[in-house]
Amino acid sequence: MSRKLSPRAKLVLYGVMLVLCVPFVFPTWWMASSSLKPVSEVFAFPPSLLPANPTASAYEKVFELQPFGQQYFNSMYIAVVVTLGTLVVSSMAGYAFARIRFRGQNVLFLVVLTGLLIPSEVTIVPLFQMFNDWGMIDTHWPLILVPVLGAPSVLATFIMRQFFIALPGELEEAARMDGLGRFAIYWRIALPLARPALAAVAIFTFLHSWNLFLEPIVYLTTPDMFTLPQALTQYVDAYGGPMWNVQLAAASLTAFPVLAVFVFAQRQFVEGLAHTGLK
Repeated sequence: MSRKLSPRAKLVLYGVMLVLCVPFVFPTWWMASSSLKPVSEVFAFPPSLLPANPTASAYEKVFELQPFGQQYFNSMYIAVVVTLGTLVVSSMAGYAFARIRFRGQNVLFLVVLTGLLIPSEVTIVPLFQMFNDWGMIDTHWPLILVPVLGAPSVLATFIMRQFFIALPGELEEAARMDGLGRFAIYWRIALPLARPALAAVAIFTFLHSWNLFLEPIVYLTTPDMFTLPQALTQYVDAYGGPMWNVQLAAASLTAFPVLAVFVFAQRQFVEGLAHTGLK
């Protein structure tokens, strides 16, 4: 049986945890507070935790200098579509690799896993040429098709496979006795049981799509088509220098919704990884 900590031990433990949190919490706090400061106060030393004269002018300029609302919508709907598409593809592929026996199964899965070893920078040029031939440059199709059907979905497939392998075979045998086919077993039995793994896949897929930077720079050229990571680089003055308070305001608007989602969904994320046997 685990021994309960004394009040003094709890106090020490919480104090150590608070100290360890400082390197992680302070940059986010500084970003948010500096977005309310004038440029002259952003780099004051020592840095202040709160703005001396808070102003929201930087947030107004975020929407004046760029179509930030449209760019926010672009990132949101792309991330949602990519997440849903990845859930469908990875769950079906993971179930097939885990529960369906066929010749060359392990070899094919090993080939799929090699997608984790290929950096996106290696494939970006041939993918650009392919999408250019299809007339999809300066559209959102490359940002949707590549993550759903390409190497980024390999990790999701691996997680789903690990989860489906752990399911008892008696469930499928009972389902077959009830007259269910292969797809019905996947849809009505395996998929509902895979909610923890689906939650983990959904969270890291959404975050990956939301923070995608290289691909939008390569495929998109029109400001109205930009996603948020690409839009953040556009807040510069007439001399090409960064507008720090405006960039920090845009970064705060970009980061906080995702941070809130992760804080509220972190339990499902941890449980999903634990159920797949990942460490």
